[in-house]
Amino acid sequence: MSSLTASSIRRRLTLTLSLAVAALSASLWTSPQAQACACGCAVFDVGTCTLLPSGEGGTVFVEWDFLNQHVNWSGTSSAPSDDNDDKKIRSNFYLLGGQYMFNSDWGVMLELPYTQRTVLSTDAGPLESTSHSSIGDIRLMGVYSGFSPDMSTGLIFGVKLATGDSTFDGFDPDTEIGSGSTDLLLGGYHTGKLTIDGTWQYFGQVLWQHEIATQHDYRPGSEINGAIGVAYNDWHIGKVGVSPLLQVLGSYRGHDGDLNGDADNTGYTRFLISPGIAFTFDNVKLYADAEIPFYQDMTGNQLSAPVAFKMILSYGF
Repeated sequence: MSSLTASSIRRRLTLTLSLAVAALSASLWTSPQAQACACGCAVFDVGTCTLLPSGEGGTVFVEWDFLNQHVNWSGTSSAPSDDNDDKKIRSNFYLLGGQYMFNSDWGVMLELPYTQRTVLSTDAGPLESTSHSSIGDIRLMGVYSGFSPDMSTGLIFGVKLATGDSTFDGFDPDTEIGSGSTDLLLGGYHTGKLTIDGTWQYFGQVLWQHEIATQHDYRPGSEINGAIGVAYNDWHIGKVGVSPLLQVLGSYRGHDGDLNGDADNTGYTRFLISPGIAFTFDNVKLYADAEIPFYQDMTGNQLSAPVAFKMILSYGF
């Protein structure tokens, strides 16, 4: 090990993964499709790795994300609501996950999502509200953190399985809870000290997602998401550690394809700013953030959310 203490390494890794979660959930923000108005269902497709490893052992966690997409967006500005048949997509995402490190270098992660979604649309004529709840697309991942003794740099790799419901009659392909595709996931992360004592730290992550098998004549666009940020980790309330952080998130998604993919209303580039905070008490960690877009360039018409919210509770053992 380096001169860093185990507790300082753990704090740094906690902050790194909090970033990963926010960065990779940037896909919440808008739609992959607009006539159907892309739901942002890729919130779990691009990685919510939650707590990166700090040594041998395991972590279990639960996560909640909320997204209310109701602003029609075209290009780099808002557009008239009449240009889009979908008027509102409201989603609650729940995630149960676990991670186990066999040693300081190698580990595995499993994430099981569940989504509740309501779509308000005039797609069939009059304004109608349709709701559906289902298990989402399970993600199986591996992590390698053996590049340095303090585990500050690592790789994340794995697959997203087509386990979510992608055939619900009331939703279009881009608003289905499951994408119907099996996707490859590949990314990396790094964290470091901005000050000698480690009070101020920086971190970053990038993750690429690409479909390798599709069905229902629908191919979701591949995407890449990343984030950079800074964190302060020297506050305490009694025995509780308090770590505020600030991140900038970036996301690029390609157009959907195949017969049921709407290439004219899918694909985007966007950047968001995300203030967050983490609370740590012994082996329990609570993380929360808000993600606010400050630049969006969307093809066609897609629904956007002015803000998204996230909360993660984890326990290490």
